[in-house]
Amino acid sequence: MVKLEFDQLLEAGAHFGHLKRKWNPAMAPYIFMERNGIHIIDLHKTIAKTEEAAAALKQIAKSGKKILFVATKKQAKDIVSEKAKSINMPYVVERWPGGMLTNFPTIRKAVKKMSNIDKMMKDGTFDTLSKREKLQITRQRAKLEKMLGSIQDLTRLPAALFVVDVMKEHIAVKEANRLGIPVFAIVDTNSDPTNVDFAIPANDDSAKAIELIVGYICEAIKEGLEERKVEKADAAAAEEQEEENAPRRERKAKAAKKERVKKEDKEAMNAAMVSKYAKDEEE
Repeated sequence: MVKLEFDQLLEAGAHFGHLKRKWNPAMAPYIFMERNGIHIIDLHKTIAKTEEAAAALKQIAKSGKKILFVATKKQAKDIVSEKAKSINMPYVVERWPGGMLTNFPTIRKAVKKMSNIDKMMKDGTFDTLSKREKLQITRQRAKLEKMLGSIQDLTRLPAALFVVDVMKEHIAVKEANRLGIPVFAIVDTNSDPTNVDFAIPANDDSAKAIELIVGYICEAIKEGLEERKVEKADAAAAEEQEEENAPRRERKAKAAKKERVKKEDKEAMNAAMVSKYAKDEEE
């Protein structure tokens, strides 16, 4: 995997924080200095924290679990949707549906409703409806697609949450914290990193910085998924080999048993002969 470079982050403006008066004291360990009333983020810590988060997310992806990406702010939504689609992970870039994690069964019902409408359109049931009903269902389908289309494949709660701007996505973070789902997030100097398990200190308003960090994270996830594929292929090959070797082992075991029985019979016959000769001599 390509290493995240200091110069790349600097050029993307990942080091720019918020105004000093807007800062959160919990972000002090990640602040390098203050210049013209603006906090400057320590990019060495950004790189270290991004690599740490990437390694953890790679392991989650390798285990076959889903990671939910959340970014509803204008600068991030297009970048996150594109990157998440490329690795086939669920994402939320429109308004966060309240209770999406804490009330997951209800959200699944809404997704199922969308699937039922699709089924109606395929089997011809949709064509038998009146014009007004068709219009209502089409509008409902479009609304559901906009809100929940990106999480259609999420059949169970995600194993982790990746968030851009924890201030804006505070509801998603709270829900994940309540359910014990680990939160990975890009946090700016005005954010609280205490509710985040893996905080990446960076400018969450810079589209270039977001693209750089999310791109790096997605590459790590992609590697994890590829490793999982290789492991599954190796396991399948080993199982196949085991099945091929099983009849051979059985044949060998049968031959050994036959040989053992022959040997035992021979020994028994010899013992009987010796016993007979001994009796004859005694007589």
